[in-house]
Amino acid sequence: MKLIFAVIQDQDSNRLLNALVDNNFRATKLASTGGFLKSGNTTFIIGTDDIRVEKALSIIKENCKSREQLVAPVSPMGGNADSYIPYPVEVEVGGATVFVLPVEQFLHF
Repeated sequence: MKLIFAVIQDQDSNRLLNALVDNNFRATKLASTGGFLKSGNTTFIIGTDDIRVEKALSIIKENCKSREQLVAPVSPMGGNADSYIPYPVEVEVGGATVFVLPVEQFLHF
C-alpha cells in the first residue's frame, strides 16, 4: 500500500478531485499555502494499493498542468534590496509536486 501526497494549484483541484472519484480513488483534500509565491494550493492525500499508484499518478499528471503567471514581487522589509525587482515577473506555476510513501499499516474504523 502507498500514500500519495500531491500538492497542486487551487485552479486544478476540482478537476483533479472529479477525475480521482471517477476512477474510484478516495482522497482527502486539504487547503495549503505555498512558500515561494505564498498563494493558495491544495494538498491531496490518497491511499491506494501498490498496483494502482501509476494510474493515480497519470490522473494527477493529466489534470494538473503548469502555466505561466505574472507575479508581483514582495518588497524586502528590512532585508537586502539589491536583489529586489520592482516590476512583475513571469513565473511557471501549477503542475503538481507529488510524494509517494510506503504505508506499513492501514486501519479503517
